[in-house]
Amino acid sequence: MLPTLLRSCPRRLRSAVLSVLAAFATIAALVVGVGAPQAAAASSLPCDVYAAAGTPCVAAHSLVRALYSSYSGSLYQVKRASDGATANIGLLATGGYANAAAQDSFCSGTTCIITEIYDQSPRHNHLTIEGAGGAGAADVGSPADALPVTVGGHQVYGLEISAGMGYRDNSTSGVAVNGQAEGMYMVTSGTHVNNRCCFDYGNAETNNTDTGNGHMDAINFGTECWFSPCYGQGPWVQADLENGLFQSDAGYSKNTSNTGTGPLPFVTALLKNNGQNHFALKYGNAQSGGLTTTYSGGEPTTSGYSPMHQEGAIVLGTGGDNSNGSIGSFFEGVMTSGIPTDAADDAVQSNIVSVGYGGSTGSTGTLNAGSEISLRATTSCCTTDYVRHQNDAAVISPLTSSSSSLDKSDATWIVRKGLADSSCVSFESRNYPGDFLRHYNYRLYRQPMDGTSQFRADATFCPQTGKSGTGTSFASYNYPTKYLRHYNNNVYIASNGGSNAWDSSTSWSDDVSWAVSAPWAP
Repeated sequence: MLPTLLRSCPRRLRSAVLSVLAAFATIAALVVGVGAPQAAAASSLPCDVYAAAGTPCVAAHSLVRALYSSYSGSLYQVKRASDGATANIGLLATGGYANAAAQDSFCSGTTCIITEIYDQSPRHNHLTIEGAGGAGAADVGSPADALPVTVGGHQVYGLEISAGMGYRDNSTSGVAVNGQAEGMYMVTSGTHVNNRCCFDYGNAETNNTDTGNGHMDAINFGTECWFSPCYGQGPWVQADLENGLFQSDAGYSKNTSNTGTGPLPFVTALLKNNGQNHFALKYGNAQSGGLTTTYSGGEPTTSGYSPMHQEGAIVLGTGGDNSNGSIGSFFEGVMTSGIPTDAADDAVQSNIVSVGYGGSTGSTGTLNAGSEISLRATTSCCTTDYVRHQNDAAVISPLTSSSSSLDKSDATWIVRKGLADSSCVSFESRNYPGDFLRHYNYRLYRQPMDGTSQFRADATFCPQTGKSGTGTSFASYNYPTKYLRHYNNNVYIASNGGSNAWDSSTSWSDDVSWAVSAPWAP
């Protein structure tokens, strides 16, 4: 009888009924599992938790996993450069992880961009590539392969935003407007940030222009200090409430201990706002531990923010007026109707941590895609030296079992299929997700993948038998007579003889031969 009645309901009423039923089902599951909280937690994903707490998701976006235990639909859509065809990327199983292999197969031999990010909630607030706004021209889609990551033991992809990229939905259902209460979080990265406006996720204007104070309510993450003072180097979780990135009711930080998250590979960023007289900011390490509240207090004292005037659009990667100079990473995020309890936030953070963002790929010491490795020099001078990144540049330095965990992580790389040629390889940083080794003016640097053909070529290297007769040499894809070489402790692409100092023929064959070894980082 119930299915028949539901079919006769209007779509939005039917969605609301289903949402309520899902909430009751989750509450029932939690009640039944009182004696076994671990089992209940394992079956409750973020939107299940929020629904059970009476603050259901009105938006649930993720490229990496389901955010409801019952979700079985698509996560996002990719578009192929070779013929313009599109494909939806779904899940390996209901309530599970993205089927990244489907993306790899569809995009094989060409490149793809992400054209749409599907809302898993019954509201269907899907995000598409953002159009022009008051502060910027129309955006472009993010490259689909720019941010490979291990989540839940599965190889998936996140969303890597470079300047000029962004997503939006200006016609939404259920999102807070005109002072209504809401909460939101996103999992992002502290290693791919800048001080440009504005890497946001949340509530924005419906016309892509700045319509005044309080017309936005979005999480901002970056190193832009809008109101001085800010403490530390950031990046900070801030509230973009339009015409300012707020760390308190005064705008500037009143919390001297809030020096930012630092370069954590994965960060949970959280904002909640009752829309009238109170908002709060939290952050956490998405790989371990709980949440830290950096501010909980009144709305900004400047006029227009109390009450708020949200318009209900959803933005990802830009400001409300399409200010799109920022960079950032996005893995998952939700928006709720009403303010979630602190207990619900804590439960969601526990679930995020349990996923194992950035965990081991499960393969080590080979040049197969997905294997984690370290690259050791074989020249007699330097057989305990490994390629690592330091101040964004590639160098070689000695490592031992007593080296710091940071040094070991800096010297660990994940082998990926060549960004320009899948028969070759690219090297992704273990502790800077989405950053790859690429050459620039012949020197090697760790930089975020921006999707350009130039970057793809510069970050692709083709393995050959070591020129010294041992190990492996790596020819540059776009300079095939030049090979990865260490010289004066720096790393270059170098030919055997040439006008540059690093092209010296002295010990060249040894310097371009590397031992592919087990990774230093666990």
